[in-house]
Amino acid sequence: MHRKPASESPHRSSTDDSLRKERAKSDDEVERRNDRAANMADAVVERARDEADEVLRVARDVEQRSPNPAQAQARGVADATIRHQRADADEKLADERRERTRALAALFALERELTDHHLLAERTRADVALKNRDDFLGMVAHDLRGFMGEIALRAALVVRASSEARGDARMRDLGEGIQRSTAGMKRLVGDLLDIAAIEAGRLQVQPAADDLARVLRDAAEPFRAAAGTKGIALELDDAPGTVFALFDHDRVIQVLGNLVGNAIKFTPSGGRITFSLRERGDEVQIAVADTGVGIAADKLERIFEGYAQLSPSDRRGLGLGLYIARSLVEAQRGRIWATSVPGAGSEFTFTLPRA
Repeated sequence: MHRKPASESPHRSSTDDSLRKERAKSDDEVERRNDRAANMADAVVERARDEADEVLRVARDVEQRSPNPAQAQARGVADATIRHQRADADEKLADERRERTRALAALFALERELTDHHLLAERTRADVALKNRDDFLGMVAHDLRGFMGEIALRAALVVRASSEARGDARMRDLGEGIQRSTAGMKRLVGDLLDIAAIEAGRLQVQPAADDLARVLRDAAEPFRAAAGTKGIALELDDAPGTVFALFDHDRVIQVLGNLVGNAIKFTPSGGRITFSLRERGDEVQIAVADTGVGIAADKLERIFEGYAQLSPSDRRGLGLGLYIARSLVEAQRGRIWATSVPGAGSEFTFTLPRA
């Protein structure tokens, strides 16, 4: 799919125009204020000179009433000195203004350079995010087409098997295959809806006090069955008999489903997945550990980001599950993190507040 370069985006052009207009307005305002400050300074200097001239005029009037050649000569020297000092002061004032103008120009240039640098960095991040989103949507569309194609194929086989009367076992296998495909589509669509809700700030959770240990035990059975299809053992560590916490039952099951799903994907046959539940102060910790391939240390910081994959060549994860899991946990006032040893496995832990 062809995508127009970011530089040609009408939204970006509009943003650039707005930025140029705002900068021009800022420049005009700064220049106006500088002119006003300079005019005010000139007015103060002029007023001080007028007052000094008035004092001198009065002094000269007094001196003229009793003329004295020596005083007249001294007055001439004093007037010349004053004129010279005023000329020096005017020149220094002009130099100071020129220096201030140069300093402001240099400051503005530096500010613009820094602003442009930050804008470029933000644009680069935005471009990467848009590319990730487009790639993600392309993969989702591909996977949806795959699910739908499989459903169509299996439906055709069901029709053929039905007409040939092959027996109930064959029909059951085909029906189960259709159910798995439709379940995959349903999960994917649900993830897309959750992503939309997260990005729009409309993600809803309904926490209530409940026995988290019981929920974990109940959830272990269907998860154990899913792991068993790949030859993976799922174990539940000894946990307290009753642990009350504040959480949304369905959302916690969803988080566990995402974590277990990833563990199954990245754990080879013969591996093991372990659930554990621990009480820690005013919170409860739930951990899902596996003996899978593990995650490199430099990738751990990215695994909870939206639309991110650890490797472009590995499409087993769409970068949705962990992002949704983090959002769901944080919406319930919890935390989530991961530790891993490449080649030995990973452990994902999240917390929920105690009731």
